Amino acid sequence: MSSAGVVLGFLEEAEPWRLLSPQFPSKVGGKPAWLSQRGLPAQPELECEICHLPMAFLLQVYAPISGQDRSFHRTLFLFCCKTHECYVCNDSRCMKVFRSQLPRRNDFYPYDPPPEDEPPSDSDPVQSVLSVSGVKLCWVCGCPGKKACSRCHAVSYCGKHHQTLHWKHAHKRECCSQEASIVTTSPFLFPESELVTEPEEEEEEKQEDTKKAEDEEEEEGSVDFSSLADTLAEADLEEMAMHETEDNKVFQRFKKKIEPEPHQVVRYSRGGSPLWVSSQHIPSDQNIPPCTCGAKRIFEFQVMPQLLNSLCVDSTGASIDWGTLAVYTCSASCNNDDRYCPEFIWKQDFRSAHTD
Repeated sequence: MSSAGVVLGFLEEAEPWRLLSPQFPSKVGGKPAWLSQRGLPAQPELECEICHLPMAFLLQVYAPISGQDRSFHRTLFLFCCKTHECYVCNDSRCMKVFRSQLPRRNDFYPYDPPPEDEPPSDSDPVQSVLSVSGVKLCWVCGCPGKKACSRCHAVSYCGKHHQTLHWKHAHKRECCSQEASIVTTSPFLFPESELVTEPEEEEEEKQEDTKKAEDEEEEEGSVDFSSLADTLAEADLEEMAMHETEDNKVFQRFKKKIEPEPHQVVRYSRGGSPLWVSSQHIPSDQNIPPCTCGAKRIFEFQVMPQLLNSLCVDSTGASIDWGTLAVYTCSASCNNDDRYCPEFIWKQDFRSAHTD
């Protein structure tokens, strides 16, 4: 992905082989297609900080940095909790993001780009699902799993929670059976799709027209003081009107910006700025911690609320939710001792006035 301008991400169906690690995919759902096969996040790092249950893989974005060999291959991985009670307004503790990168010459992938056609089946697809470079992966979530089934020893888990989930779902019937279907889809996973990208078209609008539109929005969002003057102090009304008008302007700007491409689920612009859904809970520089290496973190991409429509998370009437998710990463894209580096995510929710 390019850092020039804004690149939009859209969901698209793809052949399963295109979403495996050797193809360096950008994708949503399924199990993570780990980049480096060393230094994967340990299970405590992949737990929700609110309920402490394992998080689900949400998406990954392949985002190499041109001209920087250590980041020739570079992928950002985003995980989220599936417990809807953890989605407290503007609280990001239910989400985590990690960065992995490799030079062009590395221990895991060929020097040349992967072929456009499906590669010959000289590797075991089951093995790619269950382990990477000897590291066992959890059958349920695809994250590192050191706990194996004590009866068949054929499948591993990240912990007791996912072992119990698999046992109830299928493994109780399949354990020690030669017909066991150990690569069937886990009910814990989000639906899997490829994330395809295209540059956002720049609108050549005059600043005067934009200013005029904003002025019109401000007039439409104004408060009728005469109807409330008897019950509220004028100063309180002025503050309320200013607050609501500013929030309305930000939200209208958000809607206008995404209107040409309403199905976008990701906006990528390394070093750019997020498109906020509200004037409230916008981070200052002080809110964004530096990387563990000491370098400043910069905005890289955001996840749009449109993605929620494709995750199948609201069938029970209680859903995970967000207005937008802004991901900030190390400006130096450090190597972090060749381990997966935790980065920073900021969850901004819609104000109640915009949720209907």
